[in-house]
Amino acid sequence: MFPQSFRLSPTVDFHAHLRDAGLMELVVPTIKAGGCDTVYVMPNLQPPITTAEHALSYRSRLQALAPDINFLMTLYLHPSITPATIAEAAKAGIVGVKVYPAGVTTNSEGGVLDFEIFYPVFEAMQEYDMVLNLHGEVPSTQPEDYVSSAVDEEAVTVLNAEPRFLPTLRRLHAAFPRLRIALEHCTTKEAIETVRDCGPTVAATITAHHLWMTVDDWCSDAFSFCKPVAKRPVDRIALLKAAVDGGGGKFFFGSDSAPHTVDAKKGKGNTAAGCFTQGWATQLVIGALEEAVAKGWIAPKEISTEALEGFLSSRGSQFYKLDKILPRREGQIQLARSQTKIPESLHSDDGKLEVVPFRRGQAVWSLEWGS
Repeated sequence: MFPQSFRLSPTVDFHAHLRDAGLMELVVPTIKAGGCDTVYVMPNLQPPITTAEHALSYRSRLQALAPDINFLMTLYLHPSITPATIAEAAKAGIVGVKVYPAGVTTNSEGGVLDFEIFYPVFEAMQEYDMVLNLHGEVPSTQPEDYVSSAVDEEAVTVLNAEPRFLPTLRRLHAAFPRLRIALEHCTTKEAIETVRDCGPTVAATITAHHLWMTVDDWCSDAFSFCKPVAKRPVDRIALLKAAVDGGGGKFFFGSDSAPHTVDAKKGKGNTAAGCFTQGWATQLVIGALEEAVAKGWIAPKEISTEALEGFLSSRGSQFYKLDKILPRREGQIQLARSQTKIPESLHSDDGKLEVVPFRRGQAVWSLEWGS
């Protein structure tokens, strides 16, 4: 039987998109409602964050909206970044550098096409003990290249873009064995297995929404569409099992909460990729694990306070060495089964912005803060 309540250490979200301007002002105040006191902030703004100065300026704006949240900052890997940039960033307390392969997701147009030209940067990151965060997909094959001389090689689509990236992860790990690498938002059994096979400097984040979904769930719902996309049932189950067993500390939570306005999701252009989960981050994880137990995918005995805190806070904190970065974290969160429902949408104070959450209108566990 699944427990009726949990008392846990606050969640650390190791992957979140907090946007800027009005959208930032709407979503940042929801962080604490999702049980988080620390957030690892993605740098894909417009323009992207490529300097320590820009990252610190952004952190100041975030801190003004949520002074009791710890914001861990990152840079966006870009041709302008050099080993000297890394040295300056490390000195300023920037924690990591995010890699976006060109064109695979939101604001990734200036992303990476050739990893090897950044090897001097990765070497500097290894020396300064920074974390390399990888969006683990390759770009989709263009229609004119569907038929090529490599007749035995399937064209790349959103469904196999992650497995096709995994050899790159292995090469980077082999070239820089001391570099801490986080494969972000895993969605496939193959990714989980690859991370397990790598050494202790390779870890991975898993989102709340990927614990809930398969391909059938997002293909008809714009507000469940994200990159990388949710895949097969076997992949979802592999993610759930990894979240619980932890892989020796390798698997931990990163929400990849990525808010977009309703117009961006259902307007005239292409649907923006991203699920907004920030205000219910912890609650959604608990709900997904509860369903996994009910379905028989996970044994009830596997759900413990230790396993939940491992996934939601302690494993990632150890990988990121937060004890060297942050003061001692205080407080606890209390979760209980309830009839609370996720709202249909959130609006900015002026009514100009509307954001629809993932699993809108669905029941979710309640969360309260305590000492």
